[in-house]
Amino acid sequence: MTISQRSRTVGLVAAAALAAALVLVSCSEPTAQADRYHCPMHPTYVSDRQGDCPICGMRLVPVTEAEGTRTAAGAAPPPEIAVAPGAFLCPMHPEFGSDDPHARCPECGMRLDRREDVLRDLAQPAPEAPRPGLPRGMADVDVTPEGARLAGIQTAPVQRGSFGRSVRTVGAVVADETRVRHVHTKAAGWVEHLHVSFTGQVVRAGEPILSLYSQELLATQEEYLRARESAARFASSQLPEVRRGGEDLLRAARRRLELFDVPAAEIDELDRTGTPRRAVTLLAPVSGYVTVKGVSEGQQVEPGTELFVITDLSRVWIEADFYEYEAAALAVGQVARLTLPFEPGTVLEGRIAYVYPTLDVETRTLRVRFEFPNPTMKLRPGMFADVELSARRGSGLVIPDSAVIDTGTRQVVFVANGASRYEPREVKIGIRSAGRAEVTAGLEEGEQVVVKANFLLDSESRLRAAMSASSNGTARPPAATAGHGPH
Repeated sequence: MTISQRSRTVGLVAAAALAAALVLVSCSEPTAQADRYHCPMHPTYVSDRQGDCPICGMRLVPVTEAEGTRTAAGAAPPPEIAVAPGAFLCPMHPEFGSDDPHARCPECGMRLDRREDVLRDLAQPAPEAPRPGLPRGMADVDVTPEGARLAGIQTAPVQRGSFGRSVRTVGAVVADETRVRHVHTKAAGWVEHLHVSFTGQVVRAGEPILSLYSQELLATQEEYLRARESAARFASSQLPEVRRGGEDLLRAARRRLELFDVPAAEIDELDRTGTPRRAVTLLAPVSGYVTVKGVSEGQQVEPGTELFVITDLSRVWIEADFYEYEAAALAVGQVARLTLPFEPGTVLEGRIAYVYPTLDVETRTLRVRFEFPNPTMKLRPGMFADVELSARRGSGLVIPDSAVIDTGTRQVVFVANGASRYEPREVKIGIRSAGRAEVTAGLEEGEQVVVKANFLLDSESRLRAAMSASSNGTARPPAATAGHGPH
């Protein structure tokens, strides 16, 4: 027998074996459909017994008659693919077959798989070409209505409505810096008596705070008395210049006492008695709380010594820090609501009084100041307050915030296109607040977006895109099925 005759004989035998295999498979198909189960999310996964899908974990459902025509294990391969005889075939090179389950493909070295599994994979339709406009690395997902129900997929319409943004942070109550007064003496001396004896004491403007013995103040009082005597003598002079000189001297001596913070009542008493006082009583310049007490009785003080710090808390500041990306929403005059943790029922409304010009380089936050009246001392420095600021408001297309899958570089939603197809689409999102997101591009009013189980669709979309890319570059990978042959 010649070589050509031998080749024709082998080809006829292979064709006869292939035809017999296809006839046997087609004859057994009706009974296989009744006993097969597949995954609603991955219809290519078919098993001869109930269980869970190894890809997504969903419960397998019976294969219907219509679905069985697409997923039957005995479906014939495309006519252009040559299939060798044998109980086991190479998934990558079906033209090589063997009855030995431990044999390997001479082309790629893979172990052989069961014949019916390889034939079913070859019968699957070729992957569709990527739809124009698909996000990179994603593909459309087809899910049967039953599969969508089992997966818990829910949709919501794209609607036109109003939106706004609410920014929340924590603020701290601090003293109004414009109402803080440092009290110093302008003459050296000794503290003989303190009328304010502890930190936190309330003082009123004009009340005595301490008595100070000072040689300089004593000498100034004596100068004032001599100036008064001189002015009295010059008052009887016939010359106007002399009388005016005596009056100027008296005013200058009195002005010197006033510049040393000697109270007017003390000067009037000096006029009445004509006797200098050993210790001069200094008065509180403002009302408030003594927040710093820097002296004690008997202490020597100099003009630079800080005696007290008096803080007026009838009006306070609340300072709050906002993150750098929230800075665009801050403006002077903006209304904010403040709630107090220690008094949940109390709500204060205020406006931004000042936005600080610099950013904290360590926390990357911007400080904002609110001003509030505090007549009842409900707000005390050091307390915390919850600040809620309403940012820009407007109207446009809005969707539930749960529909958006944020990858960090882009936002993607799944749009229901018909009864069983879900299309990934890249969108642009604006303000997100109160469970809703503003859509600036990518969607139209009335479209249905997936709001539940969209992460399941996302993983399936990426898996299908990866499989499609692999199939376009090489032979299609075998479908996942239960009961594979030995590997």
